Amino acid sequence: MVIAGPGSLDLAKSISKNLNVEFIEPELKLFSDGESKIRIPSVDHKHCIIVQSLYPPIDRHIIQLLMMIHKCRRDNASKITVIIPYMAYARQDKVFLEGEIISISVLAELIQNCGTTEVITVDIHNELSLSYFSITIKNVSAIPILAEYLKKNKTIENSIIVSPDKGGTKRAKKIAELLKLQILCLKKTRDRKTGLVSIEENLGLVVEGLDAILIDDMISTGGSIVKACRVLKKNKIRNIIVLCTHALLLDNALEKIINAGVQEIISTNSIPNICSKVDLAPILSNVVVNTN
Repeated sequence: MVIAGPGSLDLAKSISKNLNVEFIEPELKLFSDGESKIRIPSVDHKHCIIVQSLYPPIDRHIIQLLMMIHKCRRDNASKITVIIPYMAYARQDKVFLEGEIISISVLAELIQNCGTTEVITVDIHNELSLSYFSITIKNVSAIPILAEYLKKNKTIENSIIVSPDKGGTKRAKKIAELLKLQILCLKKTRDRKTGLVSIEENLGLVVEGLDAILIDDMISTGGSIVKACRVLKKNKIRNIIVLCTHALLLDNALEKIINAGVQEIISTNSIPNICSKVDLAPILSNVVVNTN
């Protein structure tokens, strides 16, 4: 059966239809102090596929997920597969400054100690985060379905794939290969203490008159995307589309990005919002089927 977490109701429903299995929407009550109460019917000896994305309110979604895993374990589920399309805390995968806690390590322990058999996630921010799980964890790439969406819905012949930083080069190269397009990686630096981002304006490449497909794994506040757009516009890029797996869009990010000259933001439905145009259900369903 597929059990829908409160953060991924529509995606869970779509996965259950793809798998042709029973769909359960738990009863949820949110109390005035912020606590969650969840009720799930008995799942005795069934393979439970729990779908819950960990976007804001992150800690609430985490405790709801742990409660659902705990209930399935107490009901003697034969297997507990947890699908976490957006994995929170994956950016804190190492100690950057002395005294910091590796947040993803804490989250991994909580998820596996509650009784999870395996975890499936999508485009985790850094693959180092996977190493903190002692149970099976699969990191699925959304690049192929994002590329397919562009092929079917956009005119891309006069486009260039742009990564906002060196860290996204591998991702940009992969989609560029699928779309048979040229690639450009911007040179971004970030101050670890202040968080301030700067991007080199000299691209070392003539892009005048081209359209840009700016790709990243996630968009949080949109600051890096806005700065990247300014640099691209100074270099006379024509139109800009932003492509990402996880569109958090915090602090009026959507408005800021559009005001920076972006025509459209296209993301998956790992986080449900107005930009969620690419359904993850087919690839996530395939992973579940192939691991059974």
